[in-house]
Amino acid sequence: MDWKDTLNLPKTEFPMKGNLPKREPEILKKWEDINLYEKLREERKGQEKYILHDGPPYANGNIHLGHALNKILKDILVKYESMRGKDAPFVPGWDCHGLPIEQQVEKQLKKEKKRKEDLSKSEFRKLCRDYASKYVNIQREEFKRLGIVGNWEKPYLTMRPSYQAQEIRELGRIFSSGIAYRGKKPVYWCIYDKTAEAEAEVEYKDKKDPSIYVAFELVEPPFDIHKKSYAVIWTTTPWTLPANLGIMVNPDFDYVFIDTGEKVFIVAKELLENFKEKTGIEGDILKEVKGRELEFLEYKHPFIDRVSKIYLSEFVELGTGTGLVHMAPGHGQEDYIIGQRYGVQPFAPVDDEGRFTQEAPDFIQGLRVFDANAPIVDKLKEVGALLYHEEIVHSYPHCWRCKNPVIFRATPQWFISMDAILENGNTLRGEAIKEIERVKWIPDWGENRIKSMVENRPDWCISRQRSWGVPIAVFYCKNCGETVNDPEVFEHVAKLVENDPYGADIWFEKKPEELLPEGYRCPKCGSDRFEKEEDILDVWFDSGVSHSSVLKTGFWEELRWPADMYLEGSDQHRGWFQSSLLESIASYGRSPYNSVLTHGFILDEKGRKMSKSVGNVIPPEKVIKMYGADILRLWVVSEDYTEDIKIGMNLLKGIADDYRKIRNTFRYFLGNLYDFDPNKDNVSYDNLLEIDRWILSRLQRIIDVSHSAYQNYRFHRIYHEIKKFMIVDLSAIYLDILKDRLYVYAPDTLERRSAQTVLYVMLTSLSKLLAPILSFTMEEVWSYVKQFDKNAKESIHLEIMPLVNQDLIDKNLEEIYKDLLKVRDDVLKALEEARKKDVIRHPYEAKVILDLPEKYENLLKERIDWIKFFFTVSQVEISKKTEGEVVIEGENTGGVVAVKKAEGQKCPRCWIYDSSVGKNGQPVCDRCVQQLEIMKIDINQIEEAK
Repeated sequence: MDWKDTLNLPKTEFPMKGNLPKREPEILKKWEDINLYEKLREERKGQEKYILHDGPPYANGNIHLGHALNKILKDILVKYESMRGKDAPFVPGWDCHGLPIEQQVEKQLKKEKKRKEDLSKSEFRKLCRDYASKYVNIQREEFKRLGIVGNWEKPYLTMRPSYQAQEIRELGRIFSSGIAYRGKKPVYWCIYDKTAEAEAEVEYKDKKDPSIYVAFELVEPPFDIHKKSYAVIWTTTPWTLPANLGIMVNPDFDYVFIDTGEKVFIVAKELLENFKEKTGIEGDILKEVKGRELEFLEYKHPFIDRVSKIYLSEFVELGTGTGLVHMAPGHGQEDYIIGQRYGVQPFAPVDDEGRFTQEAPDFIQGLRVFDANAPIVDKLKEVGALLYHEEIVHSYPHCWRCKNPVIFRATPQWFISMDAILENGNTLRGEAIKEIERVKWIPDWGENRIKSMVENRPDWCISRQRSWGVPIAVFYCKNCGETVNDPEVFEHVAKLVENDPYGADIWFEKKPEELLPEGYRCPKCGSDRFEKEEDILDVWFDSGVSHSSVLKTGFWEELRWPADMYLEGSDQHRGWFQSSLLESIASYGRSPYNSVLTHGFILDEKGRKMSKSVGNVIPPEKVIKMYGADILRLWVVSEDYTEDIKIGMNLLKGIADDYRKIRNTFRYFLGNLYDFDPNKDNVSYDNLLEIDRWILSRLQRIIDVSHSAYQNYRFHRIYHEIKKFMIVDLSAIYLDILKDRLYVYAPDTLERRSAQTVLYVMLTSLSKLLAPILSFTMEEVWSYVKQFDKNAKESIHLEIMPLVNQDLIDKNLEEIYKDLLKVRDDVLKALEEARKKDVIRHPYEAKVILDLPEKYENLLKERIDWIKFFFTVSQVEISKKTEGEVVIEGENTGGVVAVKKAEGQKCPRCWIYDSSVGKNGQPVCDRCVQQLEIMKIDINQIEEAK
């Protein structure tokens, strides 16, 4: 036996290296084997529910870092609420319909030299379903690998028949409330995908376009002017001129008539100089009038035999142009609104592919709209109507899917009216704004963002001209044209969809009479001949009804409506948050959520957007293969995720270093608890050593801060506070001081058991606080806790979070230690000087002499019997004679610290220098003699003692 064999050196099989890429899949398997999700449901049955409703990612391609960020944040929140004792189920979902999937299937068909048109709708829909299913399964495994705990066996899919059936019921409710209408009005239209688009599906990018000033001749010069007069408009979309049905002016602006000699031009007074500068046209002001005086003046179209009028509009501004705006109600939202006011119907001589129809002039028929710009400009030049032409680059709406420019085009579509009156007498817009003000938005700027969007948004276009989606389940009477708006019919169709294995496919396969209730007749004219709507619902309606299809139907017993939380990227203020809000208010009179949390987007280390073309995209699986999912989870909480957050290999390396420090702290805990039974060896608070009571008091603050940070969604604060506590308070101070006590004292002594009691509290408290974040590592830690604590649950995620124990908070003791640590810092500085000067190599070789102000001196004198362990030196003396090889003034205390060689010999067992070593042939210090006696070890049996 050697001296080291008599010490209680740490023992644990908990590895120093995480080796997470290998170990995490083993933990995932364990969770599957014990069915952790179901276990949680059983454990929390009957407790207060916490419902975070998952916004469905799109089932198209592998997951990216944005998906990982989103799902990890959700998982952290759900796990925390669950460990608070709440019943916090999580049902993940997928958005399965829509254009991107159709496009992928069409690409596949092209490779096989087939055309979509050669397939029936059902055959095409089957291919889309298979494609979506494939990526649901791929993404499911990728999300599980991140450590997300949820009902993966029964997720929600927007293509599931029960989901589609509920969507049709919701559509029926919208129709019953009277706010759905069919109208011909301009909507965003993608000429490449040949479908209407929602506002949320449009992104703005720079585009080069012609900028032209065009003169429209008035039928008769007004105000006793005897020369030909022209209203001058400016536009960047010459292709919309064939649809011109009016000119708009602001009633309150001043307009001037400029006499150029031959002709008179009308422009806004404020823009006159700009107009002259651009066109080079000079002239004197002949007359000045208010815009309202121009109302109903007639003008001739420059190249179409058509007379139109000037109308008043509050939308006309003085930022650019001439203050007179060309009005095409078939190609612009504001133009449409003014057109409706004056009874001007929208006109758009453009087909689904953006080609001009036979209603357009001969010279552009068959051309695509953007290709028609040049011939229209040439025609204007030819007829003398073009005053100025240049090319400009400006911000223009583009399709978020195919990245091509979109157009505004009036087509017959189904809309949900924002301003129709609901049952309670308010409008959908008004109710939405009231609910926005009630909901809690995190960060709080989200409220103003979504509010301004709802205040200004047009009616919601819910129809799409595609195949892969849920049908707008309405019928039209062939005899009188009546739209069937009957709750009984919607319910009948919903049941057919619900009971069909392929859900909504039935709509496209069956005839109207097979889909309607038997013997159904038109409520208006009694006819039994109907046709069905072929358009499908906007995918934003699809996902917008998830609150009802998922939370309300009872298909998932663990859920309830409304949700406590929706959590998505900040782009969803204009997407899912809004569509869910509007649909829920229209159907149920309130928001489907009580709070909404948004996160930012992911940038590379240089702050650039992730982009394949830049080559800075990092797939989650690359990080997982290199570091493990827990490093990705730690990255998620390393910064304030409500803003854009950076990622890169250098950042991840830093996070992996932090992880190692955290892991090693837990290894220290476990290594020193190998012989501790918390049910037997626990020391009561009153009997704990003072320093142990101090660190327990400090721990309460960490518990308090962590709960506050979790509840206020400031996850980065938990990470930084716990990391600081582990590195500063624990590793650098408490655990460093503790080593001597843990190793040297006999196993059952108060000194050792007191330390172990506190280590056990630290271990269980900190592992639980970190479990929602470092889910795999804390589960691994817990598997070792279970070896010595028989009361520990099967998984750490089944445990309950530690709460602040007010009885353990000792503010007075914390103040004392604040001062003691100031002294310690001065001592450590002096020891470092002594080490540099080769006076000592190890702190145990030192004797420290301190001359301190009275406050500090008294604190030390009260603790003189053990203060040397606090400084990790062999001897401490308090004296006015501070002599030694190193003498420094203490920066923190204003005292003097001297360091000299310790007296006596080094104890071979505890390494402390003591005058009792070697006295009367005694091989170790008095303290070690005493401990060996308690342990019943005969010194003479130790090899080194011989």
